[in-house]
Amino acid sequence: MTATADDIMTVVAARALRDRAVCFVGIGLPSLAANLARRLHAPDIVLVYESGAIGAKPTRPPLSIGDGELAETADAVVSVPEIFAYWLQAGRIDVGFLSAAQIDRYANINTTVIGPYEDPKVRLPGAGGAPEIAASSREVIVVVRQSLRTFVDRLDFVTSVGHHTGHDSRARLGLRGRGPSAVITDLGVLRPDPVSRELVLTEIHPGVVVDEVSARTGWPLRVSATLTVTAAPTPAEVAALRELRGRQA
Repeated sequence: MTATADDIMTVVAARALRDRAVCFVGIGLPSLAANLARRLHAPDIVLVYESGAIGAKPTRPPLSIGDGELAETADAVVSVPEIFAYWLQAGRIDVGFLSAAQIDRYANINTTVIGPYEDPKVRLPGAGGAPEIAASSREVIVVVRQSLRTFVDRLDFVTSVGHHTGHDSRARLGLRGRGPSAVITDLGVLRPDPVSRELVLTEIHPGVVVDEVSARTGWPLRVSATLTVTAAPTPAEVAALRELRGRQA
């Protein structure tokens, strides 16, 4: 069973989640990866959704945070203010799982507009809970397909702060969490440099070459001296992912 680039990206994102972690999940790729992790190696992962579902165990990828499947399978459902005040802002979220319309070299995210805010070319879904997730989760993992349209030198709008302008600038803003620890794409994995906090390519997926990643990055891409190749998805991982996708309404 041959794995596609999207399969590899989703499997790598799922592998990044440990069992029993409390994970604040967004809809789309993050939700798919989180639910794959729960099926494969993290049966006791606690999936938290912005709508108030805690410990959700959906049998199919939810269509939105308001999907009834989340409430029906959750351990508990609380109000949205409680999710943010008592879970997220109180520091109880281990991993925030996000995606992006645009991302820059310091893993700052735009999900608001493309073009000038006053007269945008495209108006995106908006912030939702992403700024708070990015600010308060103990760590953040971003899952996004890589292209020049998405990996930009300068964001059109900063919706969610990653590592701000680099170095200790995030800490100086007083943000609780340590920020993005990985950006997982359909080409590889980028992680922040421990000092500058600029994203560095540390891992490429099977069949991908560095020049291909650089060509889809809107800034001069830094590459780790110890660059590795992703372990290919196992047949069991691919089968579980395909089965999960097959349940999408």
